[in-house]
Amino acid sequence: MVQQRVESSLHAVSASPGHLVCEMGVEKEHTNRGGTMHGGLTALLVDSVSTLALFTTKDGRPGVSVDMNITYMKAAQEGETVMITADVLKQGRTLAFTSVDIMNKDTGHLIAQGRHTKHLGS
Repeated sequence: MVQQRVESSLHAVSASPGHLVCEMGVEKEHTNRGGTMHGGLTALLVDSVSTLALFTTKDGRPGVSVDMNITYMKAAQEGETVMITADVLKQGRTLAFTSVDIMNKDTGHLIAQGRHTKHLGS
């Protein structure tokens, strides 16, 4: 249910092979008790947008998560708009490696950065 609400708030801005840029307004339902974007939502964005970036590649396979790492650097406040940029760093026969930056659209401040490894099957 939460994922459906987030995905309905998420909008693609641009896409090219191995690269996807989305934006999303931070709404009250996206925040924690402190009024900032929930860390779990950040993880969901890293997972979802990096997977969507894999669909822009020649193979277009989403794979399954093997490893995900997120570094939280700054809080996003309710009412702000975040830009989520995902890049496929390397895509092999069975593994894909992606990087995701989440930034404040207005200030350009980096909110979080994630790395996501996906197994693509054989």
